[in-house]
Amino acid sequence: MIRNAILFVALATAAAAQSWPGYALGFEPQAAAGREDSDYENGRRALDASQWDKAIELFSAAAARKGPAADGALYWKAYAQDKAGRRDEALTTLAALRKSYPSSKWTGDAQALEVEIRAATGTSVKPAADSTEELKLIAINSLMQSDPKEALPILERLLSSNNSEKVKERALFVLTQSGQPEAAKVLGDIARGNSMPELQLKAIQFIGMMGSEESRRQLASIYKSSSNKDVKHAILRSFMQSGSRDFLLNVAKNEADPELRHDAIRQLFMTGGQDELWQIYQTTSSIDEKEEILKSMFMGGNSSKVVEVARTEKDPRLRIAAIKSLGMMGNNGRGDVLVSIYRSDQNRDVRAAVLNALFIQQDGKALVELARAENDPEMKKEIVNKMSLVHTKETTDYMMEILNK
Repeated sequence: MIRNAILFVALATAAAAQSWPGYALGFEPQAAAGREDSDYENGRRALDASQWDKAIELFSAAAARKGPAADGALYWKAYAQDKAGRRDEALTTLAALRKSYPSSKWTGDAQALEVEIRAATGTSVKPAADSTEELKLIAINSLMQSDPKEALPILERLLSSNNSEKVKERALFVLTQSGQPEAAKVLGDIARGNSMPELQLKAIQFIGMMGSEESRRQLASIYKSSSNKDVKHAILRSFMQSGSRDFLLNVAKNEADPELRHDAIRQLFMTGGQDELWQIYQTTSSIDEKEEILKSMFMGGNSSKVVEVARTEKDPRLRIAAIKSLGMMGNNGRGDVLVSIYRSDQNRDVRAAVLNALFIQQDGKALVELARAENDPEMKKEIVNKMSLVHTKETTDYMMEILNK
């Protein structure tokens, strides 16, 4: 993963060159003024064909002429040497690039490539030696693998210093990936808000991504001890990411704050916890929470439970919420059940909800069936209005009947 990330950095300059018209012909900006240098062009083709030894030979020839593309030729020569497993030679080539062309556009890419090569060989790279924040992070990542005790204080200084938010988040991610007890302690302190409060929510997110039992216990402890609602919401999102339904279920059932309970229900839904949602529905006395659960259950296709509510729930508001969810389920929304509810339920709002659900399902056959049996002129008019936007053979035939009367 580190190697791929650094290769991306190393090739960034070349990728940016795609906007230059000559790129499609195999040239690069540095080679534009020296197109006569066929060795450079052929060297790039050799790279594309993974012919490393041939590429080394061609780029060596191009660099020896010291033309406009010489610095690029040295970079790509080092790249080919690295790919060929000749890493000591690659480092020597990169040193020659820095010495001969200190202002070259390839300097940053060369630094990134050097860090990659040293990481691959187990050689530590001192972050202070690198001039850019990105390269410091790459170097720290390498150092964290080879000498975590030395890397940790450097990483802490980078987190607490006046760096960009992006760099701090990257540094925090490196800390998360360490696996060292000392790094876990630093990360835990940040997640608890004991240090670097601006990074607390991001630390909670990263801990959630770890997905281990220890990380879940840590987040649960922070949730219990914190009075900050933003922190609690962040922890609920982290538990959703890690699929920790038990914790979310516990919060949804026992949290005193209604806003946090609702959030736990939403996050539980995002994990696909249909059984857990039904448990909450049966135990909560909150109409708002029950309605929230019914709104989310259509995503899981749990039509049997929703049908049960639509048929038997005493509160019309909840029956309507269940009917709306059935409408969103499409063919799984049990059009036959909706027709049955329309015929048996005397609540006008409930019946209107059924018509809207059948319209969403584009169930023309059911709408025609209800229209033929409806004796209330106002309700029949409402059915026909819905039907006019449902284009099926049944609705077309019924409209023709109306016109021929």
